[in-house]
Amino acid sequence: MTKILITGGAGFIGSSLAEKLVANPQNHVVAVDDLSTGRVENLPGQRSNFRFIKTNVNDYGDISAIMLGFQFDYVFHYAACVGVQRTLRNPVQVLCDIDGIKNVLGLAKNTGVRRVFYSSSSEVYGEPVEFPQNEDTTPLNSKLPYAVVKNVGESFLRSYKREYGLDFTIFRFFNTYGPKQSADFVMTKFIESALHGKDLTIYGDGSQSRTFCYIGDNVDATVNALVQDRWVNEVVNIGNEVEVSVLELAQQVVAATDSRSRIVHVPPLPEGDMRRRKPDITKMREVLGRELTPLTDGIRKTIEPRTPAWQES
Repeated sequence: MTKILITGGAGFIGSSLAEKLVANPQNHVVAVDDLSTGRVENLPGQRSNFRFIKTNVNDYGDISAIMLGFQFDYVFHYAACVGVQRTLRNPVQVLCDIDGIKNVLGLAKNTGVRRVFYSSSSEVYGEPVEFPQNEDTTPLNSKLPYAVVKNVGESFLRSYKREYGLDFTIFRFFNTYGPKQSADFVMTKFIESALHGKDLTIYGDGSQSRTFCYIGDNVDATVNALVQDRWVNEVVNIGNEVEVSVLELAQQVVAATDSRSRIVHVPPLPEGDMRRRKPDITKMREVLGRELTPLTDGIRKTIEPRTPAWQES
């Protein structure tokens, strides 16, 4: 039996990862989350090889009792204050995530954890100076609190490898979307607005571009990195390489939902809204071993469970 800990396990990506891992009966998965943004409804149903414990990873007493008690083989450290705008509103709260990183790594190296998988972010790249953004050559230049903390986490992992031999894999997540995602992010915000006939709001002219990775591609790639023992002590971009402007995304969502919602423009955000994102996903493609989900298919899969009953035919 392989014992796996997922911190932030009730969040969008963490809970989707848990669903994938518990499907293998040889895995015993423990998910921890303080439920500040995660939801119990996201978690896998009753399974003999799954357990959820409400825990604040930033509290050493909370997380140490769990890690010392279970003696995990692998840890996916996904707990974090997420989202650029949320962390700009809560700049001190995001700094507390450094405590969680220190707690998890200190306990991991003392309890025999084989490898720690860390959810970093595309935000560490800051305003890019090359495209696509490569794990090894793009300067890490962002000064946003969220990005700085993620970069600090990456540095902790490298230091723990040098000092204690603790293996790691860093996932730099680019925009990921799917059915469980909360409406705090652009894709699901647009979908919720379109389904309910509300205006879709765009900051600026909407020419800023992003790539959008469907949750199934994210989870399959990260689980394969574990199962195939790939990308040990390396950084891997997890995303999609097809760019779409925010305006084009809004138009696609309106069309996919057959909505009468309007697309309206408001002044640009004062900070945190990078002009362009496009990852180099060469490493991800190698470990995924299949084609990525097209945006049109991912939007459809995300819409289906959100469609209000009165709109279903």
